[in-house]
Order: sequence, then structure tokens, then C-alpha cells
Amino acid sequence: MLQSPEILYIDDEANNLISFKATFRYRYPIHTAISTDEARAVLRSNPNIRVIFCDQRMPGETGIEFLHEVKKDFPLPVRILLTAYADLETVVDAVNKGHIFRFVRKPWVEEEIISSIEEANKFFITDSMLALRNDELQKAYDELDKFAYSVSHDLRDPLTGVLSAIKLGLEFDSVERIHEILALMESSVLRLNTYINSLHDYYLLKRGELTISDIDFKNLFGYLKSFYSIYTQNNHVTFSIESNQKEEFKSDETTLKLILHNLLSNAFKYQKRAHDNKTVRLSVVVEGGKAIIGVTDTGIGIAAGDLGEIFKLFFRGNDQAEGTGFGLYNVKSALAKLRGEIEVNSVEGEGTTFVVTIPSK
Repeated sequence: MLQSPEILYIDDEANNLISFKATFRYRYPIHTAISTDEARAVLRSNPNIRVIFCDQRMPGETGIEFLHEVKKDFPLPVRILLTAYADLETVVDAVNKGHIFRFVRKPWVEEEIISSIEEANKFFITDSMLALRNDELQKAYDELDKFAYSVSHDLRDPLTGVLSAIKLGLEFDSVERIHEILALMESSVLRLNTYINSLHDYYLLKRGELTISDIDFKNLFGYLKSFYSIYTQNNHVTFSIESNQKEEFKSDETTLKLILHNLLSNAFKYQKRAHDNKTVRLSVVVEGGKAIIGVTDTGIGIAAGDLGEIFKLFFRGNDQAEGTGFGLYNVKSALAKLRGEIEVNSVEGEGTTFVVTIPSK
């Protein structure tokens, strides 16, 4: 059923205002105004008004003039003109030019007013949905433009590195120099592989369906501990895990791993290079039908001005490590699919903590 729309009725005759409100107040929320100036004040105070009725013969400005002008500041409400037979030619011309939705003859009939309101409400809902879809479509186009540019740029860079290394390698006979060139090529290929994996995650989040299964966080964290063991040993980072699962938890394991890998990857990559006690801590508490996951690091932290930007596509806040600009954007997209939330607390130069809350399916 359609929601009862709020109505604004404008007429310079007080008896008409009283009659209109008395007739329709049990069916619709009614606002009235005895002048167009008062009507503007009512509109400013009541943003949920959907339908405006205005008498054509208002002092100071006609109903057509008012309805035409008020659209500039209040474009959403549907505008209906009340008019006597003597004004029909002027009114029809205004309707044809699109200035108003329709007109109702005076003296009005209750059934015609109700019919006008119901049609206007349907139009309001359709028009509002169309405006919302247009906004979403524009955002999608903007993201696609940014996506296309970034992909072409970030794919070209490592390929250019490989080609440059090949050209250099062809000029050397020394095995040692060729090994150096191969190391450069390996670095470029690894960057390319990381980027392609991020693209794959991006695609899965946009297109993939969830596969719900029981999640054992002790086993999941054990897998993550093993996965990052070589990195932690080579870079002297302490990786501690703590799992406190008090009840069963159901979710999509692939999406959950994607979230954790991206958060942990950043936590390891952005450690302070000269720091003696590099630490990453991963924890979870499962109770009350939800999992609360924490990822804390002793890294370089995030600048206060960047905290509102870090989840945007292709945002890179620091050049300490190679990044694709997909990581935290993919985390946010993955959490949206799981109906989860994320909070971040960070002090630049001291470290960062992400807290993720995910309901059980």
C-alpha cells in the first residue's frame, strides 16, 4: 500500500482552508497556507510534503506563477492547480507546457481531489525512484571511468618494467647482471599478479553469490598464521592470534578470508621499518549472533585527514609499500555483502586498529 502523502493546500479564503482540512484530515496529513509566502515557509518546515494544491487567483502572484517558481527550491512535490472555469484557457496552456502536474476545477469535488492526490503520489514515488536510480547510475559511470583509467595505468606500469628489463638484459653477457635483470622482472610480474588478484576479488564481490557454511575461527586463524609465517619470519614481525568462539557462526568463508587477507596484508606492509617490536594482532569474539574481529598493528598509522578516504576505490594514502588501491575498497564491499560494519582507529606514527562486526547468517 502507498504511504499516505502529506498535502499542502494554499488558498486566500480562510473558509476554503478550513473546509479542505476538515474533509481530508482523516485520510492525509494536511498543511494549509493563506498566502504564497506562508506556503514557502510551510514547505521549508515540512520537507516531506508530496503534493501541493494552489488556488489560481492568489493575491500578489497567480497560482501558476507560484507553482512555477516554487519548483526551483522545492523540485520534488507534485504541483496541482485549483481554478475556476473562467481561467481554463490559461491553465490548459500551463499544463501543456509542463509547469504543473494537473488542474482541478473549483468548487472542488471530494472524489476528484482524492483521485488527484493518489495519482500525484504515484507520480511522486516513481519520480523519486527515477531520480535515485539516475544518481546511482551517475555514480556507477564515474566509478567506471575511474576504474578504466586506473586499470590501464596500473597494468601498463609492470608490463613496461618487464619490457625495459628485457631490453637491458639483451645487452649483457654477464650472468650476474642478467640475474639482476631477472630480479627486476620478477618484481614487476609479482606486482602485476597482485593487481590481477585484486581485480579478481573486485569482480567476485560485484558478481559472486554467497556460499554459507559453518566457520571455525580457530581453524581459520591457524590457516592465516601459517599463510603469513614466512613473511613474519623474514621481516621480524610478531603475529599473535586469539580466538574466543562461544557459539556457532555461519558466513561465507571466501568473503571472510578476503576481508582478513586485505586487513592483515596492510597491517604487515605498513609496519615502521626501523621499529624493533613490530606486532600484528588478530582476534575474534563470537557471541550474541555476531563475530567481532580486531586487527591491530604497530605500523605507521593513517593520517587523520585520510580516515574518511581510505575505503574509496583506488585510494592510496602512503607510498611505503606498493598498493593496488583495491584493498580496503574490497573490504568495504565484502562487508556490505555480509551486512557487516567496520570501524577504524589510528594514530599516525603509532599504529592502527580495525574492528569488524559481522552477523551470523
